[in-house]
Amino acid sequence: MYFDFHIHSRYSFDALMKPEKIIKIAKKRGLNGIAITDHNTIKGSMEAIRITKNEDFMVISGAEIATDCGDIIGLYIDDEIKSRKCLEVIDEIHAQGGIVVLPHPYKGHTLNNFWLSQIDLIEVFNARCSYEQNAKAVKLAQKIGKPGIAGSDAHLSSEIGICKTIIEFNNVRERLINSKISMIVKQSYPYRESISQSIKFGKNYSPISFSLYLGQAIIRFLQRKKY
Repeated sequence: MYFDFHIHSRYSFDALMKPEKIIKIAKKRGLNGIAITDHNTIKGSMEAIRITKNEDFMVISGAEIATDCGDIIGLYIDDEIKSRKCLEVIDEIHAQGGIVVLPHPYKGHTLNNFWLSQIDLIEVFNARCSYEQNAKAVKLAQKIGKPGIAGSDAHLSSEIGICKTIIEFNNVRERLINSKISMIVKQSYPYRESISQSIKFGKNYSPISFSLYLGQAIIRFLQRKKY
């Protein structure tokens, strides 16, 4: 079965996709399940779970929390994470019986062996990270003995399913923890991140800022290189 464990919906400050659209696209691309991991909220995943109730499609609840050490993803959580302090966030996730994932470890993190020992999984391939960043993530997982996972980090519909984690549909949580998975991965195009940054400014800042970032996204799109 194919899963994408890192997707953002309109409940993130830098994305616009409705959970219903995410599910529709994921199914078309052959995915059997997803995790919606919006920034600092579980609203997107909760909405998706309601939509897919009684369907043969798995939605795993989650959120990507901004902490003082960098972003931390919680999977299988049913309540909002209140703290923004790294160790407290990890404790809150575990208190709910959730799984702690370190996403894109070499992108915006202050890594420390003490709190790293408390996580459950490392995102060893993030579609929006460079080859070098992902290679370092693989080495980090090996060094501290943590299982790896892949995620598209999709903010746009074109990114959904770029990274597929292959795992049996039954006992998904257990197999993640025990690293009984394999992956099909592909890098996203750099201009897509500029688009999501434009969305962020459009949702939170002035129209002028939005126009500037959108212009940058268009330029990157025109100058894009194929991988």
